[in-house]
Amino acid sequence: GWEVLSMMEVSLVQTFGVEAPCKTVEDLTTGIVMAQALQKINLKKILKGILDYNQEILGQLINDFRLPDVNLIGEHSDAAELGRMLQLILGCAVSCEQKQEYIQTIMSMEESVQHVVMTAIQELMSKETPVTAGSDSYEDLDRQLKKTVEELNEALNTKEEISQRCRELDMQVAALQDEKSSLLAENQVLMERLNQSDSIEDVNSPAGRRHLQLQTQLEQLQEETFRLEAAKDDYRIRCEELEKELLDVKSQNEELSALADEAQSLKDEMDVLRHSSDKVSKLEGTIEHYKKKLEDMGLLRRQIKLLEEKNTVLMQSNVSLEEDLRKANAAKGQLETYKRQVVELQNRLSEESKKADKMEFEYKRLKEKVDSLQKEKDRMRSERDSLKETIDELHCVQAQVGLTSGMFPMMGGDSSDSLAAEITTPEMREHLIRLQHENKMLKLAQEGSDNEKIALLQSLLEDANRRKNELETENRLINQRLMEEQSQVEELQKSLQEQGSQADDVSNTLSIHVLEKLRELNNDLLKKNTVIDEMEPKYNASCE
Repeated sequence: GWEVLSMMEVSLVQTFGVEAPCKTVEDLTTGIVMAQALQKINLKKILKGILDYNQEILGQLINDFRLPDVNLIGEHSDAAELGRMLQLILGCAVSCEQKQEYIQTIMSMEESVQHVVMTAIQELMSKETPVTAGSDSYEDLDRQLKKTVEELNEALNTKEEISQRCRELDMQVAALQDEKSSLLAENQVLMERLNQSDSIEDVNSPAGRRHLQLQTQLEQLQEETFRLEAAKDDYRIRCEELEKELLDVKSQNEELSALADEAQSLKDEMDVLRHSSDKVSKLEGTIEHYKKKLEDMGLLRRQIKLLEEKNTVLMQSNVSLEEDLRKANAAKGQLETYKRQVVELQNRLSEESKKADKMEFEYKRLKEKVDSLQKEKDRMRSERDSLKETIDELHCVQAQVGLTSGMFPMMGGDSSDSLAAEITTPEMREHLIRLQHENKMLKLAQEGSDNEKIALLQSLLEDANRRKNELETENRLINQRLMEEQSQVEELQKSLQEQGSQADDVSNTLSIHVLEKLRELNNDLLKKNTVIDEMEPKYNASCE
């Protein structure tokens, strides 16, 4: 059994026409015979041969046509890819020297198969373009061939439609003939019944009416039959005309094919010369290709060297980045320290704001006291003025008394003394002495209260100025501290920007947080400065 199978394998391999000797099973074991057989049935070489045949022999390039995937055909027997391969083979068949035989074979197939084959050929021909600009006659011949194929397709489609219509008419005629035969049979039965019963000539009888109705219906059916037969004859004539046109088109196609054969023979001579020139150009292209490959090898060596240098630089940068990352981790502790310092500064700022609010409250309270003292001062001034007026009146009275005593100089001393005693009674003198004493006391009290108020206001002003100086000093210190921290944060940002992505995210987050805190501290300090500036004119006004 194994010997028979081995001989069958040898006979099967011999059908490929391999060059190596293949007579025994031992010849197969060398591998040469199998390699030559596989080379002959290689789908890639078949596809390449088809494309070379189209380009070198037929002088056509196939553009915008997706070539079949031979791997899918060999591995999975893909029907779509196999159809594209067969479409290329059909294009070669209808363009080669034996194309008349293949065209006659296609025309002898079924109409549906012809339609599919012609569609495939037409699609492939629409993608073909000449390799070089040929003669005008060859281009005209190519256009005539394509036009003939299109007309042939149209004629086939028209023939198919007419055949379908003829079949439909035949079916209608057969149906009408069946109906006619049934009516004739029914008419025969009715005639027999009529002969047995009443006469059909009597129109008034039921049989006569039925006979008249059937006769009318029969005439209508005969007219419809004649009309359908006439239409059938018209379609048959049209079909014969189309068949004649198809024969004419086929004869024209044969003439054009003969012209195409003549053009093909001339083209073959040109192809021989072109093939030799193509070989020369291919050899030159091969030489240029190998030259480019040598240049590419030098470029690749240089690129490998550059890549090695780049790899070294990257390794060094990686080491530096790791060092920067360690520095960034160390800088995180400094950022935490700055963060705590910012919190402490915020607490101090809140305490200073509370102190400023307290001072503003004390300022309002002292202002109220100053206002009350000012009112008391005004009241005492009014009393002083009234006392001055009273004293002036007393002085006037004394002056009048002195004048009266001067007007009676000739009178005796007793009389003058008695008059003065009468005028300056003890009550008057007591009241005058009391008024002078009160005036003196008021002057002393006013001077003392003014001095106390001035001393109090001066002490308050000194306290306010001292507090203001302290706040300004603290403000300057805080500003200096903030500037130092901002510079440190900027330095940290510059150092952290040179590190990895994770260190960048951490430093950016912390620096943004610190900057926000610093902005808040600056805003609070500006607010406190505005409060101090507003309080200063109030203190100055109260001191004045």
